Amino acid sequence: MSNVTLIGYGSGNVASVRFALERLGARVRISADPADLDEAERVILPGVGAAGYAMKRLNALGLVEPLRRFKRPLLGVCLGQQLLFEASAEDEGTENGGADLLGLIPGRVEAIAPAPSRPSPHMGWSRLTIRRPDPLLEGIKDGDWAYFVHGFVCPDGPATIAAADYGIAVPAVVNSANRWGCQFHPERSAAAGARILKNFLELPA
Repeated sequence: MSNVTLIGYGSGNVASVRFALERLGARVRISADPADLDEAERVILPGVGAAGYAMKRLNALGLVEPLRRFKRPLLGVCLGQQLLFEASAEDEGTENGGADLLGLIPGRVEAIAPAPSRPSPHMGWSRLTIRRPDPLLEGIKDGDWAYFVHGFVCPDGPATIAAADYGIAVPAVVNSANRWGCQFHPERSAAAGARILKNFLELPA
């Protein structure tokens, strides 16, 4: 049975993620204590809302540096994926009109440009396309569905291991070293989401 620490910092829907993990047999600890993070077997960083506010909460709780130095499996969910990158165009946070993020993956998060066929936020089910194999995607196939709710999008680059087509390429799953991110909500994405969480719980710690 895997142990997982779920960061409860006031900017994420921890309850639904916790229930999804417990259904898979995980032992879940919700914590915002940096000491717990240092000792964790694996960590999930959830997130909803604005990147600037989320970073303020992480800074206030002393969690930024522990997250940056964490060397075991780390999964960012929804806004949590975006926080793995260097900066966000959201107008909270720094004086330059953006938000400085964790800086674990290169690139800047930008707003989804709306279009007649592409309302923003991106809300609902989209199909996944696998870009490259990864242990987190074991058992996930091209065409599997995932549930998205987001108005900002991560840069599409070398870290993208699965994408969704929303008139633009949406990096749906990213990876860099021991850090993974899901732009969608795996806890709300039926069988595919449950498989991704199961795979995360089985990553070597």
